[in-house]
Amino acid sequence: MINYENEVLLAKQEGDNTPYTVPTDVNISIDNPVAVVDANVDQHGTRKVAEAFVQFLYTPDAQREFAQVGFRPVEPTVAKEVETQFPKVKKLFTVQDLGGWDKIQAEFFEDGALFDQIQAKVAKR
Repeated sequence: MINYENEVLLAKQEGDNTPYTVPTDVNISIDNPVAVVDANVDQHGTRKVAEAFVQFLYTPDAQREFAQVGFRPVEPTVAKEVETQFPKVKKLFTVQDLGGWDKIQAEFFEDGALFDQIQAKVAKR
């Protein structure tokens, strides 16, 4: 099974002892974006608190909380504090390194693209 590292680490914390491997030569950084939705915050008058919350997510305190449930921190001091919790990855790349989501969608997930081709070959077995 292929899964997100944080999901495996959280399951382990909850007592699941299924063995797992994190590829450490090359791996992809899964970005978890956050956004303030203008229409929503304007409608509810919550822009100030929403923007403050987004800023808080990148603070050392918030990053430590994320690390406790298996997310690799992006804040450098916290990353250093918890580096022994996570296998060191030699080459970590991102979606942008692959050309962005539009390119990935077209190459892998559009009808007839690589994912469908793999599924078709597996189904023939």
